[in-house]
This record gives sequence, structure tokens and C-alpha cells, in this order.
Amino acid sequence: MAPGIVAEAHQLVGAARQAFAGEPRPRALLADCARRLDQPLRVALAGSLKAGKSTLLNSLVGQDIAPTDATECTRVVTWYRYGSTPSVTAHAPDGARANVVVRRGSGAHGLTFELDRLTWDAPAPREVDHLEVEWPSAALAHTTIIDTPGTSSLSREVSQRTARLLTPGEAGVDIPENIAIPGADAVVYLLRRLDAADIRFLEQIGAGAAGDSGVSGPLGVVGVVSRADEIGAGRIDALHSARDVAVRFAGELERTGLCQAVIPVAGLLAFAAATLRQQEFAAFEALAGVPVDELSAALLSADRFARADIALPVSPELRAQLAERFGMFGIRMAVTLIRLGVRDSATLAAELTSRSGVDELRSVLDVQFGQRADQLKAHSALTVLARVLSAYPGAAAEQLLPRVRTLLADVHGFAELRLLGRLRTDELTLPADDLAELHRLIGGSGVAPHLRLGLPIDTSPEQQHAHAVAAVRKWRARAKHPLADQLTITACLTVARSAEGILDLLSS
Repeated sequence: MAPGIVAEAHQLVGAARQAFAGEPRPRALLADCARRLDQPLRVALAGSLKAGKSTLLNSLVGQDIAPTDATECTRVVTWYRYGSTPSVTAHAPDGARANVVVRRGSGAHGLTFELDRLTWDAPAPREVDHLEVEWPSAALAHTTIIDTPGTSSLSREVSQRTARLLTPGEAGVDIPENIAIPGADAVVYLLRRLDAADIRFLEQIGAGAAGDSGVSGPLGVVGVVSRADEIGAGRIDALHSARDVAVRFAGELERTGLCQAVIPVAGLLAFAAATLRQQEFAAFEALAGVPVDELSAALLSADRFARADIALPVSPELRAQLAERFGMFGIRMAVTLIRLGVRDSATLAAELTSRSGVDELRSVLDVQFGQRADQLKAHSALTVLARVLSAYPGAAAEQLLPRVRTLLADVHGFAELRLLGRLRTDELTLPADDLAELHRLIGGSGVAPHLRLGLPIDTSPEQQHAHAVAAVRKWRARAKHPLADQLTITACLTVARSAEGILDLLSS
């Protein structure tokens, strides 16, 4: 989609609102669309039961703001937004509200939202539809994160809450009552294994992105091999095993267009590293002084490690806390890093964060979601606008539909996202220098023209224009090479289109 897509979406939605001035239902939906375009990007965390969504949210934010224990609050959709002061509010389906008491305990499950004693601002008991958490976190300033219930919950109603958020309405049904705004602009889908249920749900998300507009392809979707340290049974090489699994998952998902990238992340370790305490660092230092064979025997399991009859220079209570917060993989990694020369808690925290995979995930989310926020938000709004216009044939706003469909059909940005994901699996047979250039041109290092072209920020527009013209010619020629396979041809044409987009931007 071209630059200014949010502005054009605003104009189209505004024109439709005027045309539907006498129709309360479509006007309300379009008012929501307009507000969405001005709000931060909405990213949903989805996945099966106990996939580690709340733990990953805490690690991305770097604070303990999402309850991770299996209480009632993990069975409802929870919105995490930026706010100047912390607050938690329960919302009922009819709009009633209630303040939620937050209880903070100790250990890894230190935060709980008390939902069993709510006082609503209107009479009569009510069911909780969703929670809203406002928190003064920089990570939430530009992105609203939505934590969803497990898609494989034993309760069908609980699982349906996630489905309604990401795939509202019934596919193929155009009556007005089934028009709804998708709750998220992009999705981070957590995988512990790739089974038929995961594929079905990702296909539903893709169908929801297509909607009534006929646009193919999913919303922005990034996969996460969650609890990655458990794949290798907590061994020191666990993330290497998880990366192999991620590559296999990525290949299967990208072939069907369901996912743009798959990243292995040890969310528990990432959050523990972000909140590492000096007492814990001192404990790791003491454990690093224990003979390797002796410590290895103690680390055979979390239960064994915390036993009082195991002689270690750290109390059993603190050992149990380390096992709960860092897991066996985190403990082994921390001790190994100290033995290799780490001498302070800040350095250890940075090293553990790097090895958890969360930095890589943040980078991918920034490139594929953050820097394309306008495109993703406009896609959500225009999809709903197309549904509204199609559901009310004959309305004065119907003349807007061709332009809306034209904008939705321009899915080059999503072609870039899919190609970025494919590059992570090393499927393209191109020289290393060409792969690096391809990665840059499709926005892998940022979407600004100078970043795509690999030029300094102060490069003149004339020089940028010349480099973009050369890139178009080079990649168009590559696409015509007689020995190029179809995958390479498609990639080269995508890159050439990206370079043409740079030219359009420089000429505007």
C-alpha cells in the first residue's frame, strides 16, 4: 500500500459515515474504524492452552503485568494499553465497568486479578466480557497487546472468545448483524507443536483477513516456538533444537501463506533476565563454583535441584525460586556464562536475554509489524469498510467500494512480509551479497528509502533515485534469467516492485 494509506482510509471512512448518517449500525461500525486508525497498532498473542502467551507478554514488556497462573483471568481476553498510572478494569458485554483488585504475591506467579468480587457501576450481576489493563510501559506506547485465552481450551466458550476477536462474524455471511471489526491488526501465534488445530486456526485468521474484499493472504502473522527451552529438555543446547523445529514449522507455514516468520523463544528465561535480581546473580556465582559433575547431578530435575538434602551453597528456598523463574535451561546457561567470565548482573541479564530469543523476536516484530503499522491498521479498517458497503447495497456510499477494493488488492507489503519469512529458511539460491541486498530492499532492515537502498540517511534524493533505478533494472533482469526457478523469479519480481515503490515515493 502506498504512503498515506491511513489518510486515504480516513477519507473513505469519513465519506461512508456521512452517507450512512441515518443508519445507526453501520455508522457505529465506521466510527470504530475511524478511531482504530488513530490508535496504536493492535497485536494479539494467540495459541493453544498453556502455550506461554502471558509469559511472553511479560518478557516483551519487561515487567510483570500479566498473570501467568491458571486463574479465571486467563480465560478472558485482556487488552494491555499504555496508561500514565496502572489500572485494571473489567468490562461487561452491555458496557458496564468494574475496577479490578490486583493482588501481587511472590515467585513466578506473582500477579493475580481478583474477578470474584467485582462491584459494577450498574446494578445486577454481570459476566466479564474482557479486561483492560493500563500500564506506564514504553513498550505499550505504540502497540496495544491483546492476551487471548487458549484456542484449545476444554471450554468451547473460552476458545470462542479468541476466535471472535480474530475472526469475527461468519465467513461468507454478509448480513449486517455479522459485520464486526477484527480485534487485532496483527497476530503473534505461539506454537508448541504444529498440529491440525493450529493449521485450522491460522487458516481462519487468513480467511478473516480476506473478508468480503476478496483479498488473499493472512493478516500479519509471526509464529513463535514458545517455551523453546523445553524442546531440548532444558539442556544447554535447547535453543539450537528449538531453532531446527522453528525452521521446519516456518517451511510448512510459509508454503501455505499462513505465517511470515517463526522464531524460537524461551519466554520464561527472557522475563527472568529482564527482572534479574542481585540475590539471584549472587546465587548463580556461588553455583558456578560447584564442581561441574556435582552440579550436573543436582540439575537433573527441578525437584532434585530444590531438595534440602542436596548440598549446594544456595538455600533450598532460593534454589526453588531459581528453578521457577529461570527453568533448568536458564540456570545452566547462567552458570555457564559466569564460568566463561561474566562478572556482573547487568552483563548476565543482557547475555541471557540475547540467548532467550526475545531480542530476535522484537526485531522481527518491529520490521514486520511496527514499521508497517499504518498498512496493517488501514487493512483492518478498509476490510470492515468493504464489508459494510457490501452489506448495504444501494446505499449512497456504494460508489466508494471500487476504490476500497483497489486499495485492498494492493497487497505488495504482505508479499514483502512473506518473502522476509522465506529468507529465514534459506530457501532462495542466490549469492550472499544478492540475498543481503534483497533483504534490505524489501524492508528487512527498515522501510525508509535510504535503509532499503543501504545508503546513509543524508544521501541526496537524486542519488537515491539513481540507486533505485539500478535496483529495478537488476532485479527485473534477474527474474528473466533462463535458469531461475519459480521461487527465485517470484522473489526477484517482488524486490523489483519494492524498488519501484521507492521510486514512486521519491517522486511524490
